[in-house]
Amino acid sequence: MSDTTVWITGGYQSDFARNLTREGGGLATLFDEVVAGTLAASGVPVDDVDVIHVGNAFGQVYTGQGHLGAMPASVRPELWSVPASRHEGACASGSLAILAAMADLESGRYDCALVVGAELEKNVPGDVGARNMAGAAWIGEEGRDANFMWPYMFSRITEEYDKRYGLDATYLWQIAELNSRNARRNPLAQTRGWEYHPASFTDDDDANPIVEGRLRKVDCGPLTDGGAGVVLVSDRYRRTHPALDSSGCSRVLGWGHRTVGLLLEDKLARSAGAELVFPHVADTIADALGRAGVDDVDGLDVIETHDCFTISEYLAIDHFGLTAPGESWRAIADGELEIGGRVAMNPSGGLLGGGHPVGATGIRMLLDCHRQITGTAGGYQVDGARRAATLNIGGSTTTVASFVVG
Repeated sequence: MSDTTVWITGGYQSDFARNLTREGGGLATLFDEVVAGTLAASGVPVDDVDVIHVGNAFGQVYTGQGHLGAMPASVRPELWSVPASRHEGACASGSLAILAAMADLESGRYDCALVVGAELEKNVPGDVGARNMAGAAWIGEEGRDANFMWPYMFSRITEEYDKRYGLDATYLWQIAELNSRNARRNPLAQTRGWEYHPASFTDDDDANPIVEGRLRKVDCGPLTDGGAGVVLVSDRYRRTHPALDSSGCSRVLGWGHRTVGLLLEDKLARSAGAELVFPHVADTIADALGRAGVDDVDGLDVIETHDCFTISEYLAIDHFGLTAPGESWRAIADGELEIGGRVAMNPSGGLLGGGHPVGATGIRMLLDCHRQITGTAGGYQVDGARRAATLNIGGSTTTVASFVVG
């Protein structure tokens, strides 16, 4: 095994159904819980942490608090003087923190990294929260007619899919139904106790009202308070710490990372003659699979993908190669995404069902893949899972990251 191998020793996720403000807490409360929980689950002593990487996108917007790389040391005195950095890439902030930690370990600079992501989003009314995230687009250059920036932008992607291939919204609502159903199996999922009715997944204007353009209520992910963390170690660390239970570790087999321009219309114009709507997303996935030595999507057992809106999971299906371009509906109709299907997609409930604390999402995805590979996912475990992948996007697929875990 190469010294550049990165291992996941364990991690922690907060309960995404909670409202920290109503509990009388805040970002510091959340960081304290997640850092302590992550270290306890990792089997790594706190004194072994060489470096800390924090994912957070909107801390200043929601709370006024910046400089969040320093928050772990502020709430856990044992981490005083440990080098730390904050990473922001909109909804992909957590994945950027992971990539930075991996680079530290692979370079040999450090051997043990704590990666933590956290976001507070329920401390303001929902309409304010939705507007707080607008800065992940190009302000003043796009979405000027939007009531809510991100439903507006992903409605535009829905329109583009319909224009290029045809799109029956019924399949989008089936994605929402699947992820809400999976979330009921996840004791940390935000929507696990929410009540839905058959009309919730239809075009019934009362049960499933329009939010913006082509998107309705169940097409849109919730605002979430929450955090997640993992501990990553080098192979050198793992070999020299026999007390670390290797059977409880997983490996990051491969990664991909691409960044393009902010404007959605630029992306759509560049792909006008291409098979896929977002070729750079497919390239990111291909990079991760290639580095992992996985030939194609059928070498995966689990995918934890970005479904901030139903259309973002819909596009993940054909960009992973589960179907031909524009034919994602086939995988949905055939049950290929179910637990026990061809490739279980978002068995955790994803973002739609599980929740989306923005800075934590990429880390939560990696943690869920680790749990699947180590057989510790509980009620949403995919039997025999050997390889799992993430797809995490920020903005209108502006920042894209993917990991393969095995």
